[in-house]
Amino acid sequence: MKRKKNIQLYIGLGILAVLGVFLVLGLIYHPYTSTQMDAGAKLTAPTLKHWFGGDKMGRDIFTRVQEGLKTSLFISFLATAIGTVGGTIIGALSGYYGKLLDDSIMRIIDVLFAIPSILLALVFVSLSGSSMMNVILALGIAVIPSFAKMIRTEFKEQSKLEYVQAAKLMGASDLRILFVHILPNIMPTLLNCVFISINNCILAEAGLSYLGIGVQPPTASLGGMIAEGQGYLRMAPFYVIFPGVIMVFLLVGLGLISDGNAQTFVVRRSAKKDTK
Repeated sequence: MKRKKNIQLYIGLGILAVLGVFLVLGLIYHPYTSTQMDAGAKLTAPTLKHWFGGDKMGRDIFTRVQEGLKTSLFISFLATAIGTVGGTIIGALSGYYGKLLDDSIMRIIDVLFAIPSILLALVFVSLSGSSMMNVILALGIAVIPSFAKMIRTEFKEQSKLEYVQAAKLMGASDLRILFVHILPNIMPTLLNCVFISINNCILAEAGLSYLGIGVQPPTASLGGMIAEGQGYLRMAPFYVIFPGVIMVFLLVGLGLISDGNAQTFVVRRSAKKDTK
């Protein structure tokens, strides 16, 4: 059973490793820039010169897919970092102190959690303007509620355990108990939230770029490339296929890692209970 679950994790890591090689290849082999246009390469099929073909402006799709992948990872990692920090602080305070503070915070979080994160990001970007930094802030703020709810539950459970009570009796400060004693014990759950958040942010960023309010041209994004290529599906299907395949592999890889991490943690927790 444990072996089967670990295979999931290894496959996910393998997929991300392949994508990592794909990105490193761009550092070694880069005969074109992502904005360089070639009139003779407009909507040309994949060749030895243009491995993924050319787009509607004659730009190299291989180079643009690499840049789009880097853009998606950059945005999703930074947005997740914002969500992780904000959600962990809110969830920790709410779960540890409880009572009035918990009720007040969670009522606000519940309202925000009821609104789809993509919709929150859409409203934020529409009001603040389309730029990479605004997209990062929008997605980071949008994922805070999900982090806060998960972390709050974990902190609430952990705060009742004996090691926390012992730390209180020894005179440890609340800050030390929260982030030195409890936080390390919920890292598997936090890591799982991080992988899920990265996955969701990649999808959300692609959706915003697809709608034309995310990353703006000439910066390449996977969602933007798919939106550009949908009008050329019959004459140049590779225009959509390559960025689409890269995005699917990225999402599947992260999803498998998330599932593998969660299931491995469940097995370890069960094993600990059995030994007790």
